Amino acid sequence: MRRKTWIALLLLPALLLAACGGSPAKTEEKTQGAEEPVESSLYVKKVEDLPEDFILGMDVSSLIAEEQSGVRYFDFDGVEKDLLEILAENGVTHIRVRVWNDPYDEKGMGFGGGNCDIDKALAIGQRAAQYGLKLIVDFHYSDFWADPGKQMAPRAWADMDVETKAEALCAYTKESLQKLMDGGVDIAMVQVGNETNGALCGEDSWSNIQLLMKAGSRAIREVCPQAQVAVHFANPERSGSYADYADCLDYYGVDYDVFASSYYPFWHGTRENLAQVLGGIHRLYGKQVMVMETSWPYTGEDSDFSGNNVGDGSGLQLDYPFTVQAQANAVRDVADTVAHIPGGIGLCCWEGAWISVGTESWEQNSALWEQFGSGWASSYAAAYDPDDAGKYYGGCSWDNQTFFDPAGHPLESLRVFRLLGQGNELPLVPDAIEDCSITVDLAGELTMPEIVNAVMSDNSREAIPVEWELDDTLREQMFAGGPAVYEVKGQAQGMEARCLVNMVEFNYLENGDFETGKLEPWTVTERGKADQLYVENKPGDSLDGKWHMHFWSEKENSVDFSLEQTVTGLRPGSYRFGISIMGGDCGETEIYAYALVDGELVATAPLTVTVWDSWDSARIPNIRVQEGQSVTVGIFVKCQGAGNGAWGKIDAAMLNAES
Repeated sequence: MRRKTWIALLLLPALLLAACGGSPAKTEEKTQGAEEPVESSLYVKKVEDLPEDFILGMDVSSLIAEEQSGVRYFDFDGVEKDLLEILAENGVTHIRVRVWNDPYDEKGMGFGGGNCDIDKALAIGQRAAQYGLKLIVDFHYSDFWADPGKQMAPRAWADMDVETKAEALCAYTKESLQKLMDGGVDIAMVQVGNETNGALCGEDSWSNIQLLMKAGSRAIREVCPQAQVAVHFANPERSGSYADYADCLDYYGVDYDVFASSYYPFWHGTRENLAQVLGGIHRLYGKQVMVMETSWPYTGEDSDFSGNNVGDGSGLQLDYPFTVQAQANAVRDVADTVAHIPGGIGLCCWEGAWISVGTESWEQNSALWEQFGSGWASSYAAAYDPDDAGKYYGGCSWDNQTFFDPAGHPLESLRVFRLLGQGNELPLVPDAIEDCSITVDLAGELTMPEIVNAVMSDNSREAIPVEWELDDTLREQMFAGGPAVYEVKGQAQGMEARCLVNMVEFNYLENGDFETGKLEPWTVTERGKADQLYVENKPGDSLDGKWHMHFWSEKENSVDFSLEQTVTGLRPGSYRFGISIMGGDCGETEIYAYALVDGELVATAPLTVTVWDSWDSARIPNIRVQEGQSVTVGIFVKCQGAGNGAWGKIDAAMLNAES
């Protein structure tokens, strides 16, 4: 994963399983959770029939750079330990590391993101083996980040034709894997590329991609024949994309074992869709499937002064709150989904220990990011990626999605890996308060909600009472400040509640800007039989949005119509109507906005048309409405036409309360 600017597409590396020493294939008879029960305050619903060999992986590619920057990790007793020992103690079974060919400039300065070359992978893999952890090797086949938005070839291969590049890729893969094997690393799985959505190593046609994938697979089979070969893609929510990738792999005869997917719940759709697309691949092609990357924030706050990909104010539709309990729920739910997909073998959490290198200042952290590569990118990355990493380098955008706090102490959610198979179904308690929002007319009344939804420890919702911190001063400010959004805080069972209050000039007209693409509930009374009179999608001709009402006619005196809408159920008070028009070639015209109350005309306002994009707006104020009265507002248009026919556009109709 990278920084905030890359958002929607930076979706990160993959993970898979099987060991060079002979890790057995998935065995349904065995289930996890038979070990000594884990004591925890986490609520964890048991994943039924979780296989004993189900992969519970963690990508820790940035580990060496983190430690070089001064980061230390502690167990639940506060004892400083090797991160990998802590992970093994808490049920993690596999470690994933990304590998870049040459993430350094000509002076040896690292590009960042952990400076993840094969030597870093070797160091991490050797330590992992000490604690019985298997390694998933994620070859990006690039000198820096590879993902759905970027698949650049390494600089050393940039000018090669695809056949020569395939030979170089095969040789590089063999050499790298042999180094890991000679170092005693327990290799379980090897990825041929990272999030290769229709591109790999500078190639973007499947006729070329498949040559590279075959070269990588061939190298893996030769050096580490017991390791599983994985391919890795992202964006399972894109309809038909995974089926297309799998079909191409099958058509070209690419040799692989595992079809792996990134799945971030805040970007990649529903778990039901994930299960459907991965299950379809297993059913059609017999491949094992897994989630190679997943995560969830335990907080919305940033801790390293560099911003986060996902956090407070991200504007995403979220299934869980940003809490430690919710982080565990998200992992549990992905595990449950994959475990019940035919052919599902595991999951891997992405960069679960990439915490802040410091919490004092951006300047202090920046020096560490530059020196040791512990941020997502350093300025030195400009040697390879000048248009992105070379401009927007900085810190970690993932520090709020780790399983450790900024000081390196484990969060309770780290225990979820050991709890999946046995469960820990405690009495439900509120975990967070779901934000609410209301829209208030500036001419109306403000009534705050009396209840809010508490997100319970199992991610269910329960309504509870709330008390808002809204005094008269803030209330007056909200009504005097014009259209704006205010955050009102409150308390609900000892937890903070937030309500976003959107103060607006409420438009009592439906489809006032025609953005539904339909005429309803407007009605047209046509007197002149114009050639064209309809709702049109043409953004360049709209005052607001994409749609507007369009008219045109070739014959003289054929543009003659009224467009109106009737509104009922208004509260007593004063209202204001506005509407806009522009057009041309209209000759003599009679155009005006009008308002009727209970069918009686109460006011009009003249309008003119001159030339294209010269909008004229009418406003009718002080439309007085009593209890039970209806209001009809509209526009009367009559154009003689001037030789070439009359034409025009109508848009932005509004009926607002004044009091």
